Amino acid sequence: MEDYRKDVVEKEDVYILAIESSCDETAASVVKNGREVLSNVISTQIDLHTLYGGVVPEIASRKHMEKINQVIEEALSQAQMGLTDMNAVAVTYGPGLVGALLVGVAEAKAISYAAKLPLIGVHHIEGHVSANYIENKELEPPFLCLIVSGGHTHLVLVKEYGTYEIIGRTHDDAAGEAYDKVARAIGLGYPGGPKIDKLAKEGKKNAIVFPRASIEGCPFDFSFSGVKSAVLNYINSSTMKGEAINRADIAASFQEAVVDVLISHTMAAAKEYGMKKIAIAGGVASNSALRSAMEEACKKNQFEFYHPTPLFCTDNAAMIGAAAYYEYLKGNFSGLDLNAVPNLKIGQR
Repeated sequence: MEDYRKDVVEKEDVYILAIESSCDETAASVVKNGREVLSNVISTQIDLHTLYGGVVPEIASRKHMEKINQVIEEALSQAQMGLTDMNAVAVTYGPGLVGALLVGVAEAKAISYAAKLPLIGVHHIEGHVSANYIENKELEPPFLCLIVSGGHTHLVLVKEYGTYEIIGRTHDDAAGEAYDKVARAIGLGYPGGPKIDKLAKEGKKNAIVFPRASIEGCPFDFSFSGVKSAVLNYINSSTMKGEAINRADIAASFQEAVVDVLISHTMAAAKEYGMKKIAIAGGVASNSALRSAMEEACKKNQFEFYHPTPLFCTDNAAMIGAAAYYEYLKGNFSGLDLNAVPNLKIGQR
């Protein structure tokens, strides 16, 4: 490890080969100095899993095994670099599907050993937060980040690079999970988030009043099981009464309820903690209604608003390389005993 720290000092630029395989995207990227993406290759499995209405873990793992060498080779090729040009190899080791994670971790460990590169294990959600650094070169901690994805809904204080404090979290369904369940209920299928976002543009957001949940004693926490259940009850009730169901109105009204809670909690937290910079991250951060509402709320409250483009909101390896860079500078390297941790908590090492 001492040789690696010496390498940090002697080399002006730091190049990291990053690997992401936590769910259904096999991805690899070469990132320079944590902010410049030289390549970003993603092999998606969406079409395959759509046949089953959601991600099938065993199929995802097998597809990762088929694609991982290809995407790494392509990432290095696009960057016009080789393993000898890299300073480190980084990989998502949690949270995620254990089989999918293991494919990426095993690959990264093999590369680390064979190419004599330091290994950096990266938290998937911390990677999403770090995606904001790629296109917002001026963004530096501290700032408040709203993380919204299929498995997570968190409000996090980013105190320093790699240092996080969770001040709000969901007590049940994550926002993205609620989107998928409602999409399935109204016949849109998988993936639910983008489809509801698109259909909502055709509906009236105030056509149906769905509940906005609040947690007593936990003002920045979230709960989306109630609004999801309210949508299902509305559909069942209308069906039993023989009433016509306007799917666009349901999508728009559901989305309005979710976005309203996300925005109000974020604004309240920013004021409580004195944060002037707000960022969003995760797959649901690409939602057009959320981005528009957050931009408007930040402008109204005179907060600076940061967000990745939709490409860097979904799972990708560039964000893992961005997060790994700051771990590299600290000398936070992993051993070859690194393992997949499917329920890894934010800030946990």
